[in-house]
Amino acid sequence: MNPLMCEAAMNEPHSNALLFEHPYSALVIGASGSIGSAFVEAFQKDPLCQHVQALSRKQGLGFDLSSENAIQDAAGACQAFGPFKVIVDATGVLSVDDKGPEKSLSALDAQHLHKLFQINTIGPALLLKHFSSLLAPGASIYAKLSARVGSISDNQKGGWYGYRASKAALNMVLQTAALELQRKNPELRVVALQPGTVKSKLSEPFVAGLSTLLQPSDSVAGLLNAMKSLASKSGAHFIDYKGQDIPW
Repeated sequence: MNPLMCEAAMNEPHSNALLFEHPYSALVIGASGSIGSAFVEAFQKDPLCQHVQALSRKQGLGFDLSSENAIQDAAGACQAFGPFKVIVDATGVLSVDDKGPEKSLSALDAQHLHKLFQINTIGPALLLKHFSSLLAPGASIYAKLSARVGSISDNQKGGWYGYRASKAALNMVLQTAALELQRKNPELRVVALQPGTVKSKLSEPFVAGLSTLLQPSDSVAGLLNAMKSLASKSGAHFIDYKGQDIPW
């Protein structure tokens, strides 16, 4: 068995398909993270999901967001198990080398900014480049974890320069790619996802004092329900786990 292939899990009873009304295959990139693994589990529980393909650095396959060759090789390895009706890119980083978000201009550091853009913007753009061809024709979905702080018009507090900017740039990549890919497949939905404040290693250093944190499974359930209701449109969607639109 190809090591990229997730073994099919025993499907648990589920009253409705999560996203589609017919059998489909799903691919989750960044599957070892809290939200990525929750996506994998959710697809495994859907009786109509024939199989889930999971991809992450922890599989020891040389997958590396900073290497286009590694991304291209991973896409080639996954091709045999496609096409996929839904691809979820759950990659992303908030802190780099134990350095968290900057609170002021004086804290900006070129190397730190470069690493944030590499993982949050450039890597995902190259994933789109090489994995979008694995999408099934028709009403398929390419979904990417983004962040509300990537919204330029919603920025009321400032701070978090690198993370905000890398996510805003990511959103532009998604919007631009959606317009291009939809020329060949008007039914394709490209979606930027805001998962909410989720209990995870990524958020742990920044959630002290918050009384309510989403479990990854609850966030993913909301995101899947929101994506199921999305209509085809020109360009990308930007939504949160409650299904609410977020301004770009």
